[in-house]
Amino acid sequence: MKKVFTLLLVFTLSLGINAQDKVAKIEFETETIDYGTIEKGADGVRVFKFKNTGDAPLVVSAVKSTCGCTVPKKPTAPILPGESGEIEVKYDTKRVNPIRKTITVTSNAVRPTVALKIKGTVVNSGTTSLIEQKDKSILEQ
Repeated sequence: MKKVFTLLLVFTLSLGINAQDKVAKIEFETETIDYGTIEKGADGVRVFKFKNTGDAPLVVSAVKSTCGCTVPKKPTAPILPGESGEIEVKYDTKRVNPIRKTITVTSNAVRPTVALKIKGTVVNSGTTSLIEQKDKSILEQ
């Protein structure tokens, strides 16, 4: 009886070890998107493209941003091995300021948490900056 129990235990443990051989891997084309300088009210949608380079389905369980001005959208279906996916990020360009935001992606990949970043500057096209005003006044002299 002890031999049967021991054999059953070894068999169960070996199944668990074999099941862990297959893993999902997430690889992004880029982990930072630079908006550059954009005008207030411009299109604030950008896309982070990624690929599952592992050998198990990739499930993106959560995508969160650091504030309410950035709205990320995660894929709803699992990404099969070798397939690609996208995470859409929409920044509220009605806010005139520099952009420095982080989007945290959580998945079942070997690297379970990835920090994506967006950066840039939103400017109001109706006004000129102090630097532009100063340069203009120097040129007019």
